[in-house]
Amino acid sequence: MEALVSALPITAIVYVLALTPLVNLSQTELITFTVGAVLLVVGIGLFNLGADIAMTPMGSHVGSGLSRQKNLGILMGVCFVLGMLITIAEPDLQVLANQVSAVMNGTVLIYAVGLGVGAFLVIAIAKIVFRKSLSQILMLFYMLLFALALLLVVNDKELLLPMAFDSGGVTTGPITVPFIMALGVGISAVLGDRRSKENSFGLVALCSVGPILAVMVLGLFSAGDLTYQVPDYNVSNDVAGAFAHTALHTCREVAVALGLIVVFFLICQVIFLKLSKRQLARIALGVAFTFVGLVIFLTGVNVGFMPIGYKLGFELSQVSQPLLVGFGLVAGVLVVLAEPAIHVLNAQVEEVTGGLVTKKSMLIGLCIGVGAALALSMIRIIFNFSLVYYVIPGYFISLALSLFVPPVYTGIAFDSGGVASGPMTSGFILPFAIGACVSLQGAEAVLADAFGVVALVAMAPLITIQLLGFQGILAEKRNERRAMKRILDADDQQIINFM
Repeated sequence: MEALVSALPITAIVYVLALTPLVNLSQTELITFTVGAVLLVVGIGLFNLGADIAMTPMGSHVGSGLSRQKNLGILMGVCFVLGMLITIAEPDLQVLANQVSAVMNGTVLIYAVGLGVGAFLVIAIAKIVFRKSLSQILMLFYMLLFALALLLVVNDKELLLPMAFDSGGVTTGPITVPFIMALGVGISAVLGDRRSKENSFGLVALCSVGPILAVMVLGLFSAGDLTYQVPDYNVSNDVAGAFAHTALHTCREVAVALGLIVVFFLICQVIFLKLSKRQLARIALGVAFTFVGLVIFLTGVNVGFMPIGYKLGFELSQVSQPLLVGFGLVAGVLVVLAEPAIHVLNAQVEEVTGGLVTKKSMLIGLCIGVGAALALSMIRIIFNFSLVYYVIPGYFISLALSLFVPPVYTGIAFDSGGVASGPMTSGFILPFAIGACVSLQGAEAVLADAFGVVALVAMAPLITIQLLGFQGILAEKRNERRAMKRILDADDQQIINFM
C-alpha cells in the first residue's frame, strides 16, 4: 500500500497529460509506461521490505561490531575498502559513466569516484570517533569544492561543473544509502557520547562530497572533447523484449553491487559478529527481497519512465515555457514520493530522533525542496545560464543555516540531499530535463544546461530541512516564554505551602 501510494501520483499525472493535446503519446509508449509503473510499485514495496529486514540491520551490526574491536586502524581501513567497493558497483554510477564516456574515460571516472567515497567515509567515521562538528568539516570541504570550481572556470572547463555536482547525488544510490546510514548508527551507538544520535547522521553527506571532488580533479587534467551525445530515448516496439533485456542487464549490476556488501558482511560475521542462524536467515531473506525489488524497480524506471520523461520534457517545452516550469514543480513533489531510499531515511530519522523529526514533516520538507529545485532547473534551461548562479548562493545559505540550527538537523539535511537524488531523479527527471534542453537550446547545450538538475535536487533539502529545524527552535523558544509568563502571572493565593 505504501508503494502504491508513493508511485500513484507521478503515474496519474502522466496519464492525465496523455489525455490532453499537450503531449502525444503512442499506444506502445503508454503500454510501456503502464508496465513500468506496475514494476515501480512492486519494486518499491519489495525494496523497502528488504531494506528494513536486511540492509539496515547489516549496516548496524557491522558498524557496532567493528567499533567493539577497539582498533581504529582496522575500523578506518575496512570502511575505506567498503566505501570504495560499494561505490564502484553502484548501478547509478555505471549509468553516469556510460553517458559521459565521450567527455571522460568511464572506467577512470568510476574508480576515481570510488576512491573519493572511500576516503570521505573514513573522514565521516573519524568525525564520529573524535566527536568533531559536521558543520565545520562541511564548510572546509565545500570551500575546497568552490576553489576547484573556480579553477575549472579559469581553464575553460566550466561545462564539467554540472556533471561534477551531479555525480555527488548519483553515487549515493538505493543500495549504499541504507547500509551506510545504518553503519553510522551502529558505530555511533558504540563510540558516541550523549550526542550519539546527532553523530549518526552525516555519513551520506560527506560521502556525497568525495565524488564531486574526484570529478573536478579529473576534469582539470582531462583533455577530452566536451561534447555530449544524447542517448536514444525511443521506445522499442518489442515491449516484452525491451523489459527482458533490461532486466537481465540490471540483474548483473545489482548482483555485483549487493554481492560485494554480502561478501563483506559474511567476512565480518566469521571474524567478529557471530550472529545466530536465525538472524542470518532473516538477513538472507531481506537481501533476496532487496535484490528482486531493486531489479524490478530499476527495470521499470529505465524502460518505462526514461523515454516518457524525455518526451514530456521535449513536447511540453514546445507548448509553453511556464507550463514546463509548473510541471517541473509538480513532478519534483511527486518524484520524492517514489524514491525508495527516501522512505528508509524518513523511518530512520524518526526512530533516531525519538519522534522529534516525524516522517510526515521530513516528507513535506523534501517534497517542497525538490519541487522548487526542479522548477528552478527548468528556468535555468529556458534562460540558458550557468549552474554556479544557483549552487554558490544555495550552498552558502545551507552552510550559514548550519550555524543556527541544532547539529542533528544539519546532519539530517545533508544526508537527505544525497538520498533525494536517487534512481527516479536520474531515470525520469534527468531525461525530462534533457528533452526540454534539446527542444529549447539544442543537443549541444545538454552538458551545460540539462546536467545539474540532480545537483539541485540534492541541494534543495539542505535548505528546507534546516529551515524546518530553525522553525522548531523558534517554536520551542516561544513555548518557553509562554510557560514562564504563565508562571509569573500565576495567582500566589493558589500556591499550596506544605511547610
